[in-house]
Amino acid sequence: MKHRDLYPPVEPYRTGMLDVGDGQRLWWEECGNPDGTPVLVVHGGPGGGCVPDHRRAYDPAAYRIILFDQRGCGRSEPHASDPAVSLETNTTWQLAADMELLRDRLRVDRWVLSGSSWGSTLALAYAQSHPERVLAMVLRSIFTLRESEVRWVYHEGASRLLPERWQEFRNAIPEDERGDLVAAYRQRLESADDDVRVSAAQAWTRWETAGMLLHPNPQVEALFAQPRFAVAFARIESHYVAHRGFLEEGQLIDGVDAVRHIPTVILQGRYDLCTPPVTAWDLHRAWPEAELHLVNDAGHSLDEPGMVHRLIEATDRFANR
Repeated sequence: MKHRDLYPPVEPYRTGMLDVGDGQRLWWEECGNPDGTPVLVVHGGPGGGCVPDHRRAYDPAAYRIILFDQRGCGRSEPHASDPAVSLETNTTWQLAADMELLRDRLRVDRWVLSGSSWGSTLALAYAQSHPERVLAMVLRSIFTLRESEVRWVYHEGASRLLPERWQEFRNAIPEDERGDLVAAYRQRLESADDDVRVSAAQAWTRWETAGMLLHPNPQVEALFAQPRFAVAFARIESHYVAHRGFLEEGQLIDGVDAVRHIPTVILQGRYDLCTPPVTAWDLHRAWPEAELHLVNDAGHSLDEPGMVHRLIEATDRFANR
């Protein structure tokens, strides 16, 4: 079977900034067909922001492709790379409310949601709050911030498969503070000392990319190493991890009754070290109506032909809803 590839690069036909309150302005863009099926691309992280390739999983002739940078990252303002920028109003439910404001601003009645990793978390949270606004969902690399998922990444789990990278991540923190690595990193990420803050952020993002990439990807690794990107990403992600995504334990899986009727495809890499397949499996067991594909030649990132093929297959299916 010949694998499908991403659609060719496409440029936005409209961009803007949306004032969502709390002193926050979000970047958004639209590309593809202005009269097509609206699809909202929900980026990962939290704190990752959008990149041009995020546009390419959707047929530009069929979709009105909408991207936005969540609070504090990408081209949104103010940017969390500045330690003076408070994250107090940066929560899952405020981001979901931002999505609803964006839908209203763009005069979209209902849209398809497409989210990967943290994007799957936020897409589920939005859909469970606003099920009447969701046509369909494509969710990849499922993450719901349960205690077991957080422990896998920051305590014990991925560390057993990536021991040398874990040692680097752990050794950036003094031995007497290693009982809670997330708290220790958060303290350094809020430092007024640029060297301390950037060093901690880059150690955090090196561990992130270790679990993301099955194979070296210099472009991704270079992006995550940039000081401005790294600080914003590490501050926002550690903030969400520390607060368990502002979710009750198991909330998104327990809440599937609200979205059970929404046509949904779940895509999960078999060798995903960031968000292991057990979470996608647990979500599917609670929600058997959602179609699950475990992709055997894929990890976390969208850089394996089998995962790209499944993603394009899923988005093409919902293109004319």
